[in-house]
Amino acid sequence: MADDIFTYAPAPESRSVVRLRSSYGLFIDGAFADPAEGRSLKTVNPADEEVLAEVAVAGEADVDRAVAAARRAYETVWGPMPGAERAKYLFRIARILQERSRELAVLESLDNGKPIKETRDVDLPLVAAHFFYYAGWADKLGHAGLGADPRPLGVAAQVIPWNFPLLMLAWKIAPALATGNTVVLKPAETTPLSALVFAEICQEAELPPGVVNIVTGAGETGRALVAHGGVDKVAFTGSTEVGKEIARTVAGTRKRVTLELGGKGANIVYDDAALDQAVEGIVTGIFFNQGHVCCAGSRLLVQESVAEDVLERLKRRISTLRMGDPLDKNTDIGAINSAAQLDKIRELSGIGDDEGAQRWTAPCELPSRGYWFPPTVFTGVTQAHRIAREEIFGPVLSVLTFRTPAEAVEKANNTPFGLSAGVWTEKGSRMLWTANRLRAGVIWSNTFNKFDPTSPFGGYKESGYGREGGRHGLEGYIRG
Repeated sequence: MADDIFTYAPAPESRSVVRLRSSYGLFIDGAFADPAEGRSLKTVNPADEEVLAEVAVAGEADVDRAVAAARRAYETVWGPMPGAERAKYLFRIARILQERSRELAVLESLDNGKPIKETRDVDLPLVAAHFFYYAGWADKLGHAGLGADPRPLGVAAQVIPWNFPLLMLAWKIAPALATGNTVVLKPAETTPLSALVFAEICQEAELPPGVVNIVTGAGETGRALVAHGGVDKVAFTGSTEVGKEIARTVAGTRKRVTLELGGKGANIVYDDAALDQAVEGIVTGIFFNQGHVCCAGSRLLVQESVAEDVLERLKRRISTLRMGDPLDKNTDIGAINSAAQLDKIRELSGIGDDEGAQRWTAPCELPSRGYWFPPTVFTGVTQAHRIAREEIFGPVLSVLTFRTPAEAVEKANNTPFGLSAGVWTEKGSRMLWTANRLRAGVIWSNTFNKFDPTSPFGGYKESGYGREGGRHGLEGYIRG
């Protein structure tokens, strides 16, 4: 049998389903508007560095306009509106998202660099599901266990990252609207396009003007929004460094805050685990979305007796992953989101080499243009290595070993982060024993990176505070 009998022919998704404008303004009070200072930035396709569109940069005056529009909508329309009426708008948005899911999946892959099969099969279904789920809560808030008379906070400032642009938007906007709040959202500067198309969806759904406002820009825009005196709530997903800055900014104010920050998740494999299943979970845990996942299983802890076997199976599996065009339906590993993120991944990986860890890189050919980094595994890693302590946010796995369950828990918890963990074992008692001792907000049992709108998500320690998703996700937008 020929070695290449299972070679995949290219199967690219068409770009023609995406209707991109050459330039986008700010979305304020139900309409697109030019920025006061006339500044703009370019957003590029990380797979080939093609400029996709020019996007307005919001200054302080623009943020003032957006917050004022959100306040008017909150006081006159959205806040007083019965929950059942708000639900109708959320249901309408969810249905439009489903109708336009193919277009949005292609757009997300173009702007972010992630494979189309992830945006198509994971991101977009979850985006719609979050709006459907919170639409169901809009007229039932009194039964959510959050007090007898739950009331909205007012205007929510929401700042989202570039790794899951549209999904993070859904995580933030859906519960805020369901509870009667209005929103000013700032997407990441490298991935603003799906948020701007979402603004068009708000128009299509005939959402009242000012309920959702979208201001684009970089860190300066985000700081102006977070510090604005007319904001009642700040919700942020992103790096721990920026989260700390936000916490300092809002300290001493009346603003409510939820922060979902970085992570360095442990993926624990016991000697009784189903190893092939565990290997699939390890691959999903670190290489899904090129490792651009705050809850990625970037630290693999393997029991010594099976470590050699697991590594052999893992390398064999990684060698089958296909890297290339994000719009190709066969692609497993897409492009790194930006040149800056690629530089960070290279820097920390180089530090791993300098500190004596052994690097293994999957054999693959990198495209000549764009931002690319191959799936990489470091062995011989200890707790002292920076690659075991710092969030790399890329397709880089650090492998450590342990002998006893107590040692596994001690090593897993030996981190300033506390967002996620995974445990692989066939014994329910061992699973529960381990999970009860892990200091992480989300713990997966014999799986990894599984999400559902009904399930809360969030962390401890430097991974932030507050929860998103599920009934718990309502709490951050309600005063009871």
